[in-house]
Amino acid sequence: MCLRALLLGLSVCVNNPTISFQDINWDYVLVCKPTSTDSPEEQKRQHYISVLLKKGFKTKKVRDGKVTFYGVRAPTDIFHKYVRLLHNPDKGHTSIESPVSPTSRIRIVHFILHNTAILFRGKEEKLQDLIKTQVFEAAFPLHTRKDQTREGLKKKWARWRDIIYVQPIEEIRAYYGEKVALYFAWLGWYTIMLLYAAVVGLIVFFYGFVHFDNSQISQEICRANNTLMCPLCDQNCPYWPLSDTCTYAKVTHLFDNEGTVFFAMFMAVWATVFLELWKRARANTVSGWNLYNWDEDEEELALELINDPECTIKKHEHSYWRFMAVLLGAAVVIAVLIGIAQALVIYRVVVTVSFMRSSWEFLREHANTAAVMSGAVLHYLTIVIMTKVNRVIAGYLCNLEKPRTFTERENSFTTKVFTFQFVTHFSSLFYVAFFLGRRYFSYKWRLMKDRRCRVHGEDGSEDSAAECWRTNYRLGAVHVFSLFDEFLEMVIQYSFTTIFVAAFPLAPVLAFLNNVLEIRLDAIKMTRLQRRFVPRKANDIGIWLQVLEAVGVLAVITNGLVIAVTSDFIPRLIYLYVYGPCANGNTEGINCLSGYVDSSLSVFYTKDFEDLTQVSRSLYTNVTECRYRDYRSAADYSFSTQFWHIFAARLGFLIVFEHVAVCIKFVAAWFVPDIPQRVENYNLDMKKQHLLEELSMMPEESDEYHKEGSPNSYRDFLMDDRMIERSTEV
Repeated sequence: MCLRALLLGLSVCVNNPTISFQDINWDYVLVCKPTSTDSPEEQKRQHYISVLLKKGFKTKKVRDGKVTFYGVRAPTDIFHKYVRLLHNPDKGHTSIESPVSPTSRIRIVHFILHNTAILFRGKEEKLQDLIKTQVFEAAFPLHTRKDQTREGLKKKWARWRDIIYVQPIEEIRAYYGEKVALYFAWLGWYTIMLLYAAVVGLIVFFYGFVHFDNSQISQEICRANNTLMCPLCDQNCPYWPLSDTCTYAKVTHLFDNEGTVFFAMFMAVWATVFLELWKRARANTVSGWNLYNWDEDEEELALELINDPECTIKKHEHSYWRFMAVLLGAAVVIAVLIGIAQALVIYRVVVTVSFMRSSWEFLREHANTAAVMSGAVLHYLTIVIMTKVNRVIAGYLCNLEKPRTFTERENSFTTKVFTFQFVTHFSSLFYVAFFLGRRYFSYKWRLMKDRRCRVHGEDGSEDSAAECWRTNYRLGAVHVFSLFDEFLEMVIQYSFTTIFVAAFPLAPVLAFLNNVLEIRLDAIKMTRLQRRFVPRKANDIGIWLQVLEAVGVLAVITNGLVIAVTSDFIPRLIYLYVYGPCANGNTEGINCLSGYVDSSLSVFYTKDFEDLTQVSRSLYTNVTECRYRDYRSAADYSFSTQFWHIFAARLGFLIVFEHVAVCIKFVAAWFVPDIPQRVENYNLDMKKQHLLEELSMMPEESDEYHKEGSPNSYRDFLMDDRMIERSTEV
């Protein structure tokens, strides 16, 4: 009778001790291009396979003319050792085939395969080295068609119709492991919290929309037909009326209004509350998985010993010289990236002036738009190039640090890449729009190209089991940093959502809509279009939490600067209470912002630049003075008293805003505990239960303690011990 192992998607005949290769569920598949039998690649390949056979692995070779597949299956004793050494981390899992969960099985096999070394011509090489030298083309675990967990994910998760439903985190964990499950749990939590920020952002936006035509400042600008502004360049640029910016002034008021300050403060608190509530949700989740006190170092040491009991454990290393070199290298890269950004700004200025001097009238009239568009294209090309360069440099600097474990390497790599990308990745939406979906088209092309191919065993017969291998081979490749790329994309989005929210209150709305689609896109990509991720255990999102906290602090500083320096909030406030018509306390029938536009424009006499500037011929002739945006004296163009009042107010507001926002963040972080009380009590109960189990396994007291006159209780034993101490003192 055949029992179906549900978690493995496998039929196993337990009555028949002899199981054919056709019935084996293969843990891993190695793929290579066929080569001659005497080639170095084939010799390395056979050497590697022979080492696996000595470790008790089963292998199967299948060829179809274009590629060769090697199916690999690990012996059961490896998993028994894992359970023994780590005290069964997969408690509650029962399976005929394996004492560990399917995700742990894949993770263990992956570790052993990638840490199995061969010695060829005096050089030691591991699987990753063999892949780099084209000995093997790829190595990956399998999606199996009969796996009910995967089929359930396709029906409940990787479908557009389920876009508003809660994600099946437990099923994701059962198939992809804890690390992927925590990513989607975090992404779902982030998306839900974005909904609250989006609602407040919409309220602020609609507040500006209601006053779209009623703003006193916009009305003054739209009526300023006779207010001539100075030319925008010194050669062939005309005078222009202030009323030309009427539409721009109205649109600006949508985002720069009285509600912006409140929204910036709200987002500072929101970022803190979001992270604190996520810590609680994460603690609750991993506690349910019995991973709250999981130790990665202990697991990696166990896997090292399982793979090779005589292995030499890699020690922690620290060198101040290496870390100084890494720090200097990172500083140089950041300086170069900032230099590139400055060069792009200078490019826009120079190109704008060049276009305004052009003999082509259409280009002169749309010089600013053309400069912005060409600058955006150049900026995008810079991002594409520097994204690749940043990853290479980050990998090199990471190797200089010599991290001991994969997590240490991942944390170091994450910090560097995110820092570099944060400086350069100002056009992440272009990446999402043009490159996010390209892997779908490549999959369809491979599918059509390989549609007529058949997979045959070494005896020439069709092999239905190996057809699954080819199906997986056609899927998009994944690597150890595939999940890192997903996190990086979302954290960059989070950065722009929180850091520049004062400049664009609709950012949370757009981020929320993007994430709703992103969750299902990632689900479809993982379950249908990509090879299976190697499942990894985790009990948090790692270094990304520290990155998010740093972004939250930076968001407070940036929003304060946006409001204090680039916004008109402070100049309007100073005019309202110091220089406006309501400054003397009389507010009856007067709009307190009347005359604000005129007070914010300084006068420049055209006779002072006629010898240096060639103004374009236009409708305006015999102009003796023009206006420009600043607070300067008309006599000598020095800063006016109003400028210094505004400057002092900007500085004071920045200090107050940042201190208040940071204090609120700290209070919110203190008020919301990282770990729910229920989880803490549950962990105490589990520790008590574990200690009671250990206590019950201790041997009984020896018979001599139960003889007549001997202590028969712990209290008697203590009393007897005190009598001995007293006699010793005497």
